Amino acid sequence: MESMLRISPSSRRARSKPSRPLPEAVTPRISTFCTFTNGPTQDTLRNTQYEGESTASSFPLQSQSPRRNLKQMMTTQHPEADFRDRLKAAAERMDDILRRVLEGDGRVDASLRQAMEYTLLAPGKRVRGVLVLWSCEAVAGSIHADAETAAAAVEMVHTYSLVHDDLPAMDDDDFRRGRPTCHKAFDEATAVLAGDALLTLAFEILSHDVADAAVAVRLIGELARAAGPAGMIAGQMEDLLAEGRGSGNAGSNTNDKAPATNDEQLLKRIHTNKTAKMFACAAVMGGLCGRVDVARLEALRRYGLKIGLGFQIADDILDVCGSSEQLGKTAGKDVKAGKATYPAIVGLDHSRALAERIATEAIKAVEPIGPSAKMLRQLAMALLERTA
Repeated sequence: MESMLRISPSSRRARSKPSRPLPEAVTPRISTFCTFTNGPTQDTLRNTQYEGESTASSFPLQSQSPRRNLKQMMTTQHPEADFRDRLKAAAERMDDILRRVLEGDGRVDASLRQAMEYTLLAPGKRVRGVLVLWSCEAVAGSIHADAETAAAAVEMVHTYSLVHDDLPAMDDDDFRRGRPTCHKAFDEATAVLAGDALLTLAFEILSHDVADAAVAVRLIGELARAAGPAGMIAGQMEDLLAEGRGSGNAGSNTNDKAPATNDEQLLKRIHTNKTAKMFACAAVMGGLCGRVDVARLEALRRYGLKIGLGFQIADDILDVCGSSEQLGKTAGKDVKAGKATYPAIVGLDHSRALAERIATEAIKAVEPIGPSAKMLRQLAMALLERTA
């Protein structure tokens, strides 16, 4: 894996530069980042990984472990000093994969290339794509070529969702990944079409580049289900409805206002549909590319749902506590829009505790995979520590 993830600079193709000047990046506002402090103890984490206890199915906090700084917890949980390097190398590998897809002969018309490259190749964590790669490696011992294709497809669908989410009709955001959003850098029509192009190209590469037709069909089905009307799109619709928007409801998303719902179960459903199902899809697609058995495939699905929900709760916290500079997008936007978020409904402390509890549940979920799931276990905790 180490040799596969390290990419020599000479092997990377230079990214094409936009041919037109683009707006300058956001001027950040300075804010203090809120750290997680109600984390599991070292013994709890060790037992969670190896004792095989059942995974909790809900959020109730049965006991609170001693307070400790998350940085200490991460040092204990991540004895391998190269974890961050491997994560960075995997993200760089994803960048190269995405670049190759866009450069494929006849796949992208020149009229769309600039906007698609601008959004897809913008600096990002590539967590969903990396999750596909590492899930495949965990069950197969190596990263198969099909997993690279699947990872690219997941990242393209995720990026399309960001492009459309940022539009004035949705979240109306001006900045994403530290630069102006697509509709600001180009225009709204181009942003809509670039998003559409990324979505459809994702399914094209799955149908064309995955060698085993049966595997390709399953990958397409998983991605369509996670991103479609019972998954990510449903979550976005529910999110709009929770703000009093959508389905003909008039409402502004620019004034400070209280969240339209205080229903924690509704919020969990929104986050599960909008975010967690795509994480679960990424893990499952990696498993399918690794030709995994049913039991371990479902373990990957449970793991993905957990880290996806934990990721979104952490994102809610960052919107309150992070700065625009840290996030690469406008901080405090969810509060201003009156979005339903965990800090708004249950408070910051409870939100932190939920995210950390879910991370330990994710670690337990991959116990059936065994020691080869080490990177997945470490990723579950790393997503809590992120500041962007």
